[in-house]
Amino acid sequence: MVDIATRVWNHKWKIDPIVRSLIDTDFYKLLMCQSIFRNKPDTNVVFSLINRSTKVRLADLVDEGELREQLDHVRSVTLTRGESTWLRGNTFYGKRQMFRPDFMEWFEGLRLPAYHLEKRDGQFELTFEGRWPEVMLWEIPALSVLMELRSRAVLNDMGKFELQVLYARAMTRLWEKIERLRRIEGLKIADFGTRRRHGFLWQDWCVQAMQEGLGAKFTGTSNCRIAMRRDIEAIGTNAHELPMVYSALADTDEELRQAPYRVLADWHEEHEGNLRIILPDTYGTEGFLKNAPDWLAGWTGIRIDSGDPAEGAEIAIRWWQDRGEDPRKKLVIFSDGLDVEKIEELYARFHGRVKVSFGWGTMLTNDFRGLVAEDALAPFSLVCKAVSANGRPTVKLSDNPAKATGPKDEIERYRRIFGVGEQKVQEVLV
Repeated sequence: MVDIATRVWNHKWKIDPIVRSLIDTDFYKLLMCQSIFRNKPDTNVVFSLINRSTKVRLADLVDEGELREQLDHVRSVTLTRGESTWLRGNTFYGKRQMFRPDFMEWFEGLRLPAYHLEKRDGQFELTFEGRWPEVMLWEIPALSVLMELRSRAVLNDMGKFELQVLYARAMTRLWEKIERLRRIEGLKIADFGTRRRHGFLWQDWCVQAMQEGLGAKFTGTSNCRIAMRRDIEAIGTNAHELPMVYSALADTDEELRQAPYRVLADWHEEHEGNLRIILPDTYGTEGFLKNAPDWLAGWTGIRIDSGDPAEGAEIAIRWWQDRGEDPRKKLVIFSDGLDVEKIEELYARFHGRVKVSFGWGTMLTNDFRGLVAEDALAPFSLVCKAVSANGRPTVKLSDNPAKATGPKDEIERYRRIFGVGEQKVQEVLV
């Protein structure tokens, strides 16, 4: 096991490139990339960095030269032979050869495309433009780089013993959380913390702690590189990116209404079992389920990723019941801003009513709250989203309007078309 504090002290991180591999990314990105490679390979998209926590002035903290150095390193990385063998030959979700030969041949030759970087009013404007299958793979590395450079900037002037104590306190905090979680009989929980982690070495430590502390209750990690190194399950299905881009490509209001279902129809052709998980909140969960085709009720489950998680799960349970499905046989994955208290609360409420699972993100891999002066390592909300497709703006409404993205007039248009009424604004922490 790596002594993280000593590594930080001895090398000030210079020995460690932040992104070490093209598969140092979330598993769902690769699943979606294969689907996009098959269905919409020539769509031109723009991805952009969005810092929802504007009080964190990243461009004042992070050196632009260091950022460019790390981004340039990411562009130099290609798939290794061992990584290719793992993707081609491993069993994922019970299926061998999850990734088709034509996709793997393309992926093995991939280098990520160019980026555009500017500083403006204390923030970085970082964008990526090009063919969708290529540009989409910048999302997780870009976030990982910015988050870890922020951590490095805060830690840079700390002494050797100060660093040892900092990491000892953070480790103790996580272990205390694990001790609480291990009391939950029947718990199923995975690491979803790649995109806003404190750092790669820390995420890897957190995963090992979860493995030892929770045993079979720990179901795997979204991070492909760590899953390969630690011989555990790679976890993930699909994300808001798919309906956002499909919707932007719609030519009429009716095509727009059907776009989120067209996404899942394409997904239905490729995947089965536990990969058939609905993410319903891109344009409002209630309206999505109300107008969903009957065949979607037969899918395995739903992931709740915004709004009030308990309310979202109740909506899903009523929908399954109305469609003649037994909710006790369905899977609900909670994944939005979770920490131990919320996990305990949600499990107690829904255990026995549905199959309950959790994707634990930022508060697993980046909880250094209160451990340094001025709370300078507190987690914050940084995202990298598709903002246009073939020149048309993308929109995300979410079940929490504080997470909405897109031009104001387009947001209003989408709200009208998808019948989204009043929504409760909730604080976005991560």
